Amino acid sequence: MPILRKASDRGHVQIDWLNSYHTFSFGSYQDPDWMGFQSLRVINDDVIAPASGFGTHGHRDMEIITYVLSGALEHKDSLGTGAVIYPGEVQRMTAGTGITHSEFNNSPRDAVHLLQIWIIPDTLGLTPSYEQKAFSAAEKQGKLRLVASRDGRDGSVTVNQDLNLYIGLLTGDEQISYHVEHKRSVWLHVVQGELTINEQILTAGDAIAYPGGSQLELSSSSNGEILLFDLA
Repeated sequence: MPILRKASDRGHVQIDWLNSYHTFSFGSYQDPDWMGFQSLRVINDDVIAPASGFGTHGHRDMEIITYVLSGALEHKDSLGTGAVIYPGEVQRMTAGTGITHSEFNNSPRDAVHLLQIWIIPDTLGLTPSYEQKAFSAAEKQGKLRLVASRDGRDGSVTVNQDLNLYIGLLTGDEQISYHVEHKRSVWLHVVQGELTINEQILTAGDAIAYPGGSQLELSSSSNGEILLFDLA
């Protein structure tokens, strides 16, 4: 049976510089029924106000994926990495034995909209590392583009977990089919727009999970963007 998670049911935190929606329990939002899905632990939908951001803070034993939708996010970490993440780019950070970093919106005018995703790694105590790659809209239009995987195939970033993360864009009469292999499951998160998944209409922030053996048919009557997590 599919498991539906409506955007309106997510946790919500709003302060003067941050508007954040939590698909799963995070920080002050705690719900024992929504502690994650398989190795997927966090999907936070964040809007950071101009000239604001997360100060230096620490992580360990987590794979952290950041996907920027609009604006530009500056990243600095204790590895000496300094980079700006732009729309369409995917950053992977392995926290491993411990890392500190900051994320800041340096624009004086424009907000940054991003998704931050946490994956529980299959191995603890890894050496911290960082990777960032850009994926054009053309690569995702009308298809599912692999952006993260265990083996880094097809130019995806590498994660330390048996996971395949795809991003797809759909407009008009485009359709995507996807079969969920047995002993695996899928979590789909609607990033933007509206999507129809097996005749069920979902809008931005909605998510739905399917078990192994499911056949998925995705379409959109408007501009829609989706994340598809294929999980062991």
